[in-house]
Amino acid sequence: MSAPYFAASELGEEQFERVRRRTILHHCKWDPQVGDVDVLGSFPLILSLERWAELSELAERLTQEALEAERELTFSPKLQRRLGIPRSILGALECAGDEGPTPAAARVMRFDFHWCAEGWRISEVNSDVPGGFSEASSFASLMASHYDATPPGLVAAAWADAIARAAGDGPVALLSAPGYMEDQQIMWYLRGLLLQRRKQSLLAAPAQICWRDGRAELEGSKRRVDLDSIVRFYQAEWLAHLPRRAGWRHFFAGGRTAVTNPGSAILLESKRFPLVWDELRTKLPTWRALLPETHDPRDVAWRNAEWVLKAAFGNTGDEVAIQPLQNAKSRRAVLRSVWLWPGHFVAQRRFQALSVPSPRGPIYACIGVYTVNGKTAGAYGRVSPEPFIDYRAQDVALLVEKRA
Repeated sequence: MSAPYFAASELGEEQFERVRRRTILHHCKWDPQVGDVDVLGSFPLILSLERWAELSELAERLTQEALEAERELTFSPKLQRRLGIPRSILGALECAGDEGPTPAAARVMRFDFHWCAEGWRISEVNSDVPGGFSEASSFASLMASHYDATPPGLVAAAWADAIARAAGDGPVALLSAPGYMEDQQIMWYLRGLLLQRRKQSLLAAPAQICWRDGRAELEGSKRRVDLDSIVRFYQAEWLAHLPRRAGWRHFFAGGRTAVTNPGSAILLESKRFPLVWDELRTKLPTWRALLPETHDPRDVAWRNAEWVLKAAFGNTGDEVAIQPLQNAKSRRAVLRSVWLWPGHFVAQRRFQALSVPSPRGPIYACIGVYTVNGKTAGAYGRVSPEPFIDYRAQDVALLVEKRA
């Protein structure tokens, strides 16, 4: 089957350098290199309108099914225990039955699509703290100005709009982990967008949040500030490392201050989510059609090359084992972890992604499609010369052909 997208020609060196510099200086892309490799690609991927409509519909169906399953899982401690979630967080989630789940100010997800001989497949959903907002929005717009194509949406603007609409008169806290520049740049980028919408926002570390009677406050040097809502760009599984006095459990249950995304997003973020499908009342036809067969490692011969091993809460390709695409040392480390803690991993049947030609040679692409409050809001691409998309992959603009 022919690929639904193609790699366009590269921008000239001077033109791309202007795009790259503007993305860094004006749109908070502060990590433009990994080692000696440029993170931003100098050519875009271009989709037809028909293919984008197809991806958009699939992403919205996946979101609807996922949120229905999440609502069911929120009140099922038995199934939660099978997702590889840390024990302390399971205790927080169990409070939802008595205190109610903490509400969402907005919900944003990113589904990672791959093109295979059988058609589209997804490798995962980033339902907790998906990234790539500047790349899918500002960088895509800057690249589009040089091609006869347009971004399929500006997800960062849709995200900021949803947060601003849900907010009242009080400030919004933008949480990220101290020392993680790749996370802090996203909160600075969002802060600029909220400022354009005349919405006050405060950059903060998660340990600065205190909860009183279910309401969140930001602890400053002189006083506490009542918060209207919280944007959490801090992984849910990390919250349990905060001091108990901070009341971090309210991110999951019992909170009266709305959070984007609420802690319940961890239920879908777990790559062990497919292991509970058969015990849910929620039907998941789109997920079953697009996600490869997934098992607990103890139920399959996982040392076979047809299986990909993934940690339940791995990120950017860490703690993933794909034979023979990794060096032996990295793969051995993952296999050892699977052998010791199989309940924190999954075995997923490997799919055969197809490559496309590009100005830099054959590439494999992953297209991340975003939904905001259930509606498709944009996308971007990551490409690699190998069929293994990890932190070394390049970010490329995903553009859609203009109507004739």
